[in-house]
This record gives sequence, structure tokens and C-alpha cells, in this order.
Amino acid sequence: MEEQLAELSAQVAALQKGGSVTNTMFAETYYFLTIPLMVLIHAGFLSYEMGASRMKNVLSSGVKNLLAFAFIMPTFYFFGWWVYWAFPTGFSLSAGPAGISGGEFASSIAFGWGEAAAAMGPNIADQASGVFWAAFAMFAATTASIMSGAVIERIQTVGFVILAIVLGSFAWVVAAAWGWHADGWLVTQWGVHDFGAAGLVHAVAGFFALGVLINLGPRIGKFNADGTANHIAGHNMPMTVVGLMLIIVGFYGFLMACIIVPGEAWSWFGDKPSTIYGTPINLSALGFNILMAVAGGIIGAWVMTRDPFWMMSGALAGIISVASGLDIYFPALVFIISFSAGIILKPAADFLEKRGIDDAVGAVTVHGTIGLYGVIMLGVFASGYPALQGAAGEVPTISLVGQIIGAVVFFLLGFVPGYAVSFILKMMGMLRVPAGAERAGMDTVKVPAQGYPEGIPVSAPGSR
Repeated sequence: MEEQLAELSAQVAALQKGGSVTNTMFAETYYFLTIPLMVLIHAGFLSYEMGASRMKNVLSSGVKNLLAFAFIMPTFYFFGWWVYWAFPTGFSLSAGPAGISGGEFASSIAFGWGEAAAAMGPNIADQASGVFWAAFAMFAATTASIMSGAVIERIQTVGFVILAIVLGSFAWVVAAAWGWHADGWLVTQWGVHDFGAAGLVHAVAGFFALGVLINLGPRIGKFNADGTANHIAGHNMPMTVVGLMLIIVGFYGFLMACIIVPGEAWSWFGDKPSTIYGTPINLSALGFNILMAVAGGIIGAWVMTRDPFWMMSGALAGIISVASGLDIYFPALVFIISFSAGIILKPAADFLEKRGIDDAVGAVTVHGTIGLYGVIMLGVFASGYPALQGAAGEVPTISLVGQIIGAVVFFLLGFVPGYAVSFILKMMGMLRVPAGAERAGMDTVKVPAQGYPEGIPVSAPGSR
């Protein structure tokens, strides 16, 4: 009898070990697949921004995106990842309540040099850190691409790269440490909840771009002497619309990567899928809610504008407006919120333009304004829900006050460094290209190459 019990126990242990390995492999594969999906976001940004540029600036707009992507990877590896784990409780480098933060903890897992470099490279004992890091690195690159569209056709390449590094490997990472981490002070003290990063990715990037635009100034010919604005059309609207749709495809990878899949590498989060806060979530919620958000945003923008560009921008705004609460909302509420975001999108963009801000693709509005709108709406509709893993009554809960505080912090973490760094670059003559270069076209002056060296065939009278 004892021998049979021992044999049965050994079989159970083997099954448990096999289940653990299976869960770990699934988690690794899951995150690994989110990475190429998120690369599609950048394919979308490339198409989107190149289409929104005039023919003389097509390749320079594309080069900015390529360089932002390329520079974010090493800078996020060498110090951006460390920032996320080091600063959740503030700038004190102290550990938080969950014990997964602080300077010593961060240095043991998140430096790409010295003794801790072993944790930032391939090793048999840890196959999960690399794919988790890559998912965050893609978030970082996304912030830089958001800012990129707003500043096309007049920014210096080197100045843009510096701004992209500050945004992608520092500013948004601080926001993530504070509001997207189990030890984050915004979470533990104020109950801030931002599941899909509407505030800490999109709003931070959008308002970083606003700070840059104030110092960069408008494109030549955008505004008249009386302050009225002229429409500067991109050369290829179909390319722009297709690019926006590719970004929607990439959003699936972005939001998939916001789910913590069970596996031995994520032991703190338990044995069921959860948010970064440890609260419940599953793919079913994303299956319902993402599609309803896209539809609501498109319809709202269509009602207001009938413009294909703003309709596809409405799709982005729809997702961003509900991203904070995709783990909590029901589809009908998602549709209502995203529809309202589509409605306010163009008026909000016009508000900025009337104040002399030349945002070439509406990035400040789509990502910044709508991002904060989404963060605050969660406080309206989900007050009282747990903001963090734990037993009822022992964890902070979502509240309107907490979400407003989070929104203010996200705004400041974007706008202040964006304005300050771009102001310094402006003083050093590294922010904007000379007027002659802007008039001639940045492809010839800065790339140097031309996207359409033989021109575009004329298919109708007056077309170019």
C-alpha cells in the first residue's frame, strides 16, 4: 500500500512538473508572438506618416521612425528597463510593498552590463525575461513613434533621436513604474488603474509631443498672418489610412502583452491570467471590447467629419479611450465611450490648431487628449473596483479622484520633459531644420534621397 501511494505521489509530482513546464512555455510563446504583432504598429506608423507627408519629405519621415525604433532598443536595454524596476515608489530607489522594486532589486535583473548582465541575456534557467523585456521595449518604441508623427517635415534628425530616447527610455518608463507596477505609488496610494496604458503610454507620448511642438513651431505656410490655418495635405491618403489600420492590427499585440499569462516566471501573479496589477483579465474581454472600441470610434468620427483620415484616427481614439478599463468594461459601455471619443476627436484637434499648434497628424489629440479622457472615464464608470491584487478591503480601489491624479501625473511626465529637452535643443540649434532646407524638401537635404525620383504619373487634370 505504501509503495502504491509513493508511486502515485511520484506520478502527481511528474504531472505537476509537466504542467508547470507547459504553462511556462505557453507564456513565453504568447509573449514572443506579441512582439511581431507590435512591430506591425511601427509598419503602420511608417505608412501613416509617410502618406501624411508631402512628396519632398516622404523618406525623411520614414527615416525618423526607423531611427527611433533602432535607438530605443539599446537605450531601453541599458537603462530604461532598470528605471521601471528601480523607481516605482518614487525616486528614492526603495522597495515597495510587494518587494519587487527598488535599486538593489532592479540592479539584479535589469542592467545590461556588469555582474547583473547575466540576467539580461540568454540563459537556460530563465527563458521568460527576454520576451517580457521585448514586450516593454516595443511599448517604449511606440511612444517615440507617437511623437514622431506630430513633428514631421521640419525637425532635425539628431534632435528627434535625442527626444525619442528621452521619451522612450525614460519619461514613459517613470510613468509605468509609478502607475503600471504592483509597487507603483500611484497604484498603492491612489488606486490608479490603467490596464491598456491609455495614460502612461499614449497620454505621456501625446503631451511630450505637445511640449516639443511649442518649441518646434509650425511648418512654413501652415498659418496665415491673421492666425488662420491652412490645410497641408499629405501626398497619399490611401497610404495613411492603410497605415492607421495596421496600427489597429498591432494594437492586438500591444494589448495581449498587457495580460500576465500564468507561468513559473510570473509566480507573484498567481495561476490565472491577470493584469499587470494582478487583477483578473482574459482574452475574451479583449475579443469583445477591442472590436467594439474600433467600431465606436470610427462611427463617432464619421458622424462628425465624414473624413476617412479622422474616421481611422477615430478607430485609434476608440481603443485608447477604453484601454484603461478593457479588463473591467462590458462591450456596450465600451461602444458608448469609444463613440464619444470619436465625436470629440476633431473638435479637440481644432482647438489646438486655433492656438497655433501644428500637429501634422493629430497625435496630441488622438493619444494625449483621448488618453487622459480614457483614464478619467474609468474613474467615472469603475469606482470601487479593486485596483490591485488582494483580498477585499485590503487593497486600494479605483476612484475618480485617483484617476484624475493619475491623469495629471501622466500629463506632467510627458509635457515637462518634452518641453524642457526640446527647449534646450532649440537653444543649441539642434531642433529645427533651416527654412531653406524645409522649403527644398528634407529628403534631398537630409536623407539624401527621394521617395519618388521620377514623379507620380498624372491621371487627371490638375492632379499631382
